[in-house]
Amino acid sequence: MNVFSDNWRAILTAFGITVEMTLIAGVIALVVGFLLAALRVSPIPLARGAAASYVRLIRNTPLLLIMLIFAFGLPELDFRPRFNLNKVFGVQDQSPLLNFDIFFLFATIALGMYTAAFVCEAVRSGVNSISIGQAEAARSIGMTFSQTVREVILPQAFRAVIPPLASIMIAMTKNSSLAAGVGVTEAAFLMRKLTNDNGDKVFLIFMGFAIGYIVLVAIISATASFLERKVGTA
Repeated sequence: MNVFSDNWRAILTAFGITVEMTLIAGVIALVVGFLLAALRVSPIPLARGAAASYVRLIRNTPLLLIMLIFAFGLPELDFRPRFNLNKVFGVQDQSPLLNFDIFFLFATIALGMYTAAFVCEAVRSGVNSISIGQAEAARSIGMTFSQTVREVILPQAFRAVIPPLASIMIAMTKNSSLAAGVGVTEAAFLMRKLTNDNGDKVFLIFMGFAIGYIVLVAIISATASFLERKVGTA
């Protein structure tokens, strides 16, 4: 077990980066996904077509390819933003959890934009489950389309989409392991490094990191169950 005791700081840091990537990508996915869903049910044909094209393109493209395009393609176009939150939070040492290097940034954006396509379809399914009479009643009292979606449709659809959204967030957490392919030092990256350095303990390392991912997934599942109960009794 000394492979874990000797590297526990690095393991905690790696899983911390995985959690950070998952949280940021999750926010991106939810915001962009809800906007795409609104466009998908919009009465404007151009908006519906644009959102549908995005969803089809992203869902049929491997996530690793999207990450590679973001991480190595955009810098070739001289798009090289860099965010360092150490100064923002007043941290003196260069904490890897607050130092957003270019690979972390692009991999996280790619993960969020990829997941947004699946969020869009889940939300659209929830919206379609709402009776058309709800929208007609809202329009009859003078509400605009955006007001109808925001005030009437989405709050009801949200109750129906919590379980599929939880599944999407769980899949996104596991998909974050692909960021190791573009050099992000998250949990999967460290796991590969430890297995290369400790060839006689490969199974033990795999099991340890699998338990780590199971804990993250369990937290997401518990949060979704809490929201289901909370919304269901609201």
